[in-house]
Amino acid sequence: MKRSVLTRYRVMAYLTAVMLLVLCTCMVFKYGFDTGQDLTLVVSQIHGLLYIVYLVFAFDLGSKAKWPFGKLLWVLVAGTIPTAAFFVERKVTHEVEPLVSGGEPAPAQV
Repeated sequence: MKRSVLTRYRVMAYLTAVMLLVLCTCMVFKYGFDTGQDLTLVVSQIHGLLYIVYLVFAFDLGSKAKWPFGKLLWVLVAGTIPTAAFFVERKVTHEVEPLVSGGEPAPAQV
């Protein structure tokens, strides 16, 4: 597997996670303090677009790493749970790094 497949997944995981945290902050201001409606709309649209790209890259990585459906689904959903993408990205990188180096995949940790 090429390193670029893992790299682009990692970049999109971080971007999606950061934008989701920004969106959560905007939602607190929108619904808690009745301010920032326009900013919330813009941030939600940006996060939505980034999440779509994240889905494509995560699916590509999962298909090349031959993940089972349950693991692939968890990685795809991680972009919708605040901070989950940070933790899932670290675990995925640890497991996929040997594939990039040409070795065997690291055993999945529970």
